[in-house]
Amino acid sequence: MNSEKRYEIFRRFRENDSNPTSDLKYGSNFELLISVMLSAQATDVSVNKVTAKLYPIANTPEKILALGEDGLKDYIKTIGLFNSKAKNTIATCRMLIEQHNSQVPEDRAALEALPGVGRKTANVILNIAFGHPTIAVDTHIFRVSNRTGIAPGKDVLAVEKKLLKVVPDEFKLGAHHWLILHGRYTCVARKPRCGSCIIEDLCEFRHKTED
Repeated sequence: MNSEKRYEIFRRFRENDSNPTSDLKYGSNFELLISVMLSAQATDVSVNKVTAKLYPIANTPEKILALGEDGLKDYIKTIGLFNSKAKNTIATCRMLIEQHNSQVPEDRAALEALPGVGRKTANVILNIAFGHPTIAVDTHIFRVSNRTGIAPGKDVLAVEKKLLKVVPDEFKLGAHHWLILHGRYTCVARKPRCGSCIIEDLCEFRHKTED
């Protein structure tokens, strides 16, 4: 795919949604961090349901730490991997208090040192909370990047590096949101909705549908 085509793809994404936002509901950088950690292998809808009950009760590292693992599990037991997520969340809260003055750090290495936080989560936090031009590659973005030809790669890291290389600078801040929303609602896994896609004429997928 050439650079002119990529530019037009992201120009259309921006024209269609000039201020893309996460589907996760949060009111602070800390709430965002916890929500992203909880969203691993879970839907944003399911995470929003549990945090709607959790955050009014506990939305700081100190308050969640005070709940303890068992107390936290009572709130998040409806989402996948809740046992390990509770353990990691409590450990992360303790580390934020002891090492970062209860604040979410604006540093990749510091973020990835938190229990339960990997490269993808760190990228999300750096992008949404701090405005860094990072692109977190999840299953949706991996699929869209490969299927359309925007940034093909054999694994998520390869796709991330390719996207950072080929996405024009003016679109990098919103690229993560545009690609994930496109993959979630239009370029879906089983059968992409090519007929209602705003970049269908630019996409290089060979097996397009009419839906």
